[in-house]
Amino acid sequence: MLLVGNLGLWGAQINQDEVIDLVLTLKTWAIVGLGNNPARAAYGVSKLLQEKGHKIIPVYPRAEIVHGEIGYKTLTEVPLQIDVVDCFVNSNLVGSVVDEAIAIGAKAVWLQLDVIDESAINRAKEAGLYTVMDRCPAIEYRKRNL
Repeated sequence: MLLVGNLGLWGAQINQDEVIDLVLTLKTWAIVGLGNNPARAAYGVSKLLQEKGHKIIPVYPRAEIVHGEIGYKTLTEVPLQIDVVDCFVNSNLVGSVVDEAIAIGAKAVWLQLDVIDESAINRAKEAGLYTVMDRCPAIEYRKRNL
């Protein structure tokens, strides 16, 4: 098993290649923090996810339509089963998003680059979700030449 990430920093085995590979196969991604600002990382990453065949669901306080997809204010408002909750929010806010992901029955949570909350990740793991922290799916796709 190949591990990526900084085990010394996180103190736990995170970001295993096998888990990242599996999460990248899941199809329905709620992108928390996705609005219509092309300068934000969420905008470009969500477009790449769409191009890779994923259904994206914008989740943002203004519930904007982004890349042709209807947006919602919260995860609980989304009428579809969500596979992955991709978190583009500050580390100090991500815990409540992870708790909401657990509550709606998501299969995985993905905390973007520099989004770090080990306690939230541990809660997600205990609830049976796949977890990725401090990584970007666009970068992981490029690493894998997918």
